Amino acid sequence: MSTAAWILIVILALALIGLAMAVKIVKQYERGVLFRFGRLEGTREPGLRVIIPVVDVLHRVSLRIVTMPIQSQGIITKDNVSVDVAAVAYFRVVDAVRSVIEIEDVTAAINQIAQTTLRNVVGQHALDEILAETDRINDAIRLILDRTTTEWGLRITLVELRDIQLPDTMKRAMARQAEAEREKRAKIINAEGEQLAATRLGDASDIMMVHPLALQLRNLQTLVELGVDRNTTVVFPAPLMSTIGELGAFLAREEAAAAEKAPAGGDAAPAQGDAAPARGEATTTQGQEHHPRPAVP
Repeated sequence: MSTAAWILIVILALALIGLAMAVKIVKQYERGVLFRFGRLEGTREPGLRVIIPVVDVLHRVSLRIVTMPIQSQGIITKDNVSVDVAAVAYFRVVDAVRSVIEIEDVTAAINQIAQTTLRNVVGQHALDEILAETDRINDAIRLILDRTTTEWGLRITLVELRDIQLPDTMKRAMARQAEAEREKRAKIINAEGEQLAATRLGDASDIMMVHPLALQLRNLQTLVELGVDRNTTVVFPAPLMSTIGELGAFLAREEAAAAEKAPAGGDAAPAQGDAAPARGEATTTQGQEHHPRPAVP
């Protein structure tokens, strides 16, 4: 093969390599940041883009949301409890130029600042607040990160506390506290039920006092409920209120009868005592008649 042929082959190879280096494809979820001789030339939209080889450099930046786990951090809370907290952050690039110019490694930078912010924010709250108000803590962390990363062309979309590890002693103490709290609620509910039942029973007794027939109807309803279970024994409850009234009337009549008999018996006894001497006198007189004095000569 001649020298001219070799030169032609080399030229064709260089042309193919240059064409491959000049043609760039920017995907739909990306933006291209173009530098020419090291100077910013702007961004390139998705599609087929041609650059000058060696002279131009095209950086493709993804605009999709990135999920970044935040490693578990040992944190001492406001009430001096040691906990391990892990979180997860979601962010996306909103300014491709700043994300390339302002910072070198976006993911590493956000990871480090997220860990620091997590320790600072969680350490300002007590353990009960961390467990009960995670939404407020998440928003506080997100706002701090968003203010910092805005200068880098990023936006923090969401931060969530993923896992909170407590010491075993604290878990047992919280379990006892939860059990005591539930017992307290159960006792309060039971007391409120007893109070309400007593109030309703008092109202019902007042109504039955005014309407005695209501008690009879309640007794009949009780008989119907007993008959549902196919009992062989039938109970006929006596009206309690009427029974108490009859007993009171009976005792009143007995007391009245006893009071009437007492004065009558006290007057008859002295009359008999007064009659006794009269009979004695009559006996003496008869004796005198039976034994007359002898005549004096």
